[in-house]
Amino acid sequence: MSPAASSLGKDLVGLEDLDAGQIRSILDTAEPFKEISERKIKKVPVLRGKTIVNLFMEPSTRTRISFEFAEKRLSADTVNIAASGSSVQKGETLVDTARNLEAMKIDMVVIRHWASGAAGFLADRIPSNVINAGDGSHEHPTQALLDLLTIRDHTGRIEGLKVCIVGDILHSRVARSNIFGLLKLGAEVGVCGPRTLLPAGIGELGVTVFRRVEEAIEWADVLNVLRLQLERMKGGYVPTLREYNRVYGISTRRLEAASGETLVLHPGPMNRGVEIDSDVADGPHSVILKQVTNGVAVRMAILYLLAGGAPEQAEAAKQEGVG
Repeated sequence: MSPAASSLGKDLVGLEDLDAGQIRSILDTAEPFKEISERKIKKVPVLRGKTIVNLFMEPSTRTRISFEFAEKRLSADTVNIAASGSSVQKGETLVDTARNLEAMKIDMVVIRHWASGAAGFLADRIPSNVINAGDGSHEHPTQALLDLLTIRDHTGRIEGLKVCIVGDILHSRVARSNIFGLLKLGAEVGVCGPRTLLPAGIGELGVTVFRRVEEAIEWADVLNVLRLQLERMKGGYVPTLREYNRVYGISTRRLEAASGETLVLHPGPMNRGVEIDSDVADGPHSVILKQVTNGVAVRMAILYLLAGGAPEQAEAAKQEGVG
């Protein structure tokens, strides 16, 4: 089954490969889809007849459920596969798993995988559309897109903003996708974290490196706070979690010592009391739950565009079947 022609190409593997126009197209397409989630009946027939496989080889809550909601609200048929319940545990390769799914005549695969490059590897080997839901420490494009949409919603722009990503940059696929997307849309980007959690040569990407979180907060209009990815750490990257919070934790005291107007994002899951204090996560600076809401609209937009939908027709498409 051949994939439909798309303004994004066949797949969404990462934001590094997209241009500014394509990124704006996704954000603009997501805008009209937001309203569908506010309806009493949250469903339109945009992807009726399409079959989408959610192939999650790593644990996930927000991303997996957000994709499921997006698919079902567009009326697609969905199949969910986790590593624990698949033939991968018996030694089957990723490509063999996907090719067997293809033999059942699917249209799209949403994949999360522990290996960096897995999404691109799969996209090159099957004709179905492939969407990267996070691959190792490489990219997490849909998370970055919902972050961009949330920032734009609350500030009215991306261009010219100063956005600092704080925390475990070394292991973060979210950080990489955000850096690519923000820079392409004209933002200034900073990163802040312990030396042990900053990739070598990170400044070569065009970002400003801050060693002290107080300086980062003073500089930034927006903070995107990342958790310590302890599951990916095989050594002592920080002395203790308490020490990390003391030196790099985002607190109300630190925010108010700066401008006091900084927007705070977090991709989740949060380690409260480590990278972010609860009074910030639940306070007036936070747009964390708005990110979750926007995640469904962004993923609806990506599914719609990869299925061949036109951005300029998204407003009309959301009205299909209504009335």
